[in-house]
Amino acid sequence: MPGLLERESRSIGPMETKFALGIDIIEIGRIADVIARHGDRFLQRVYTADEIAFCRGRIPELAARFAAKEAVMKALGTGVRGVGWREIEVLPNRRGKPLVFLYGRAEARAAAIGLRGLEVSLTHSREYAMAVAVGERWLTADEDTPRFGERARKLVEERGVR
Repeated sequence: MPGLLERESRSIGPMETKFALGIDIIEIGRIADVIARHGDRFLQRVYTADEIAFCRGRIPELAARFAAKEAVMKALGTGVRGVGWREIEVLPNRRGKPLVFLYGRAEARAAAIGLRGLEVSLTHSREYAMAVAVGERWLTADEDTPRFGERARKLVEERGVR
């Protein structure tokens, strides 16, 4: 039986998987302004009850979660129009590591693209909050197509794909 460092490695062939990556940065002051103008209406529209309870009104925490939700939307390939804000939830585990929970259309999209796991990292300074989301997923046939030469030109003409 191989030891921990001598495990059998399973090689993944080229072009079988792809990273789903999203990144976002937001000015903390923008979140503070929106909360000052719209209060609970904004909070209830964007955050789950558990996120609101965890953040306890701390604007940098809320801003970091806002950035995380946008980063996850980008990783899912939907942008802000494809899934609802509350369909993405970012809460810490017992050690404080942020975990992403997907519901509804976000969960369906993750299944549709074959997303296997989704990690998120949050950070903030005095002025900005930032998040990065990354997961691994299967490639689709279109994504596995080389994007150069005559074949790429045909794809662009037929489907508008680059």
